[in-house]
Amino acid sequence: MPWFPDFTNAVELARRETRAAGLADPAMQYLSALNAGDARVLETVWPGEVVVYDPRAGVIRGHRQLHQFIRTNHSWFAARHTEIETVASTCHGRRSVLEFVAHLRGNDGPDVDWPVAVVCESPDDLSVVFRTYCSQVPVDGRHHFRPAILAPTDVRPPEIVGRYLAAMDAGDAGAIVATFAPGGYYRSPIGPHAGHRGAADLLAYFTEQVGGGVGRQRCSVTDDGLTCAVEHNIVRWGHKQLRPQAGLGVYERGAGGLLAAVRDYDDVEPSAPR
Repeated sequence: MPWFPDFTNAVELARRETRAAGLADPAMQYLSALNAGDARVLETVWPGEVVVYDPRAGVIRGHRQLHQFIRTNHSWFAARHTEIETVASTCHGRRSVLEFVAHLRGNDGPDVDWPVAVVCESPDDLSVVFRTYCSQVPVDGRHHFRPAILAPTDVRPPEIVGRYLAAMDAGDAGAIVATFAPGGYYRSPIGPHAGHRGAADLLAYFTEQVGGGVGRQRCSVTDDGLTCAVEHNIVRWGHKQLRPQAGLGVYERGAGGLLAAVRDYDDVEPSAPR
């Protein structure tokens, strides 16, 4: 009898290795599936329930819808010659956050740098939820209402992040700037070009933007000791009450525990342009 390799065991070993890699870095597996246009790796890692909250496609549930979403998103990326640049990742427990910039290189339109963040949360070893946060202004020039995804909770962020959020709620530009380390920067959701660095620039920006304050409901905190990501619902801008709109803020601590960077991901239309 000729000898044949044990293909069954080899396939099972490959499946286990794929699952281990996916569970170790779930958000990157999701991004890889979007880039490749192939949902099979996600099905291998999470054979149970898969749910995606996407600002453009809405809510995707189950493997059948996932296949269609992945293929459609891949075609959309490919048509724009998209290149992905990873910015940062944060992980704690069963939740991880991946930030990246999608560099869109359209044939007919201008080049666009689009900041996006994906939160991955696994309620168990077989199931997963992906929540994507971004502004669509870089893509089509418009704000799109994004309903709340998560319910508010009493979760508490680290002290410096709490101070920043309290100052934002109060609309106190000076107190906001005081939470930043020297050289710290803020980046708005509409792109890397919309950044502000240093005390003078930050003070001018926040004085113009947050008069009357920005009210947020806190929903979840993912903190690895250096970077903290807070999922929230924005419910007020200035004196205008808003329907709760989903968003994410990422806060990096720097020198002396102050904020080295703040990056926002939401599609709320403020009272003045960002």
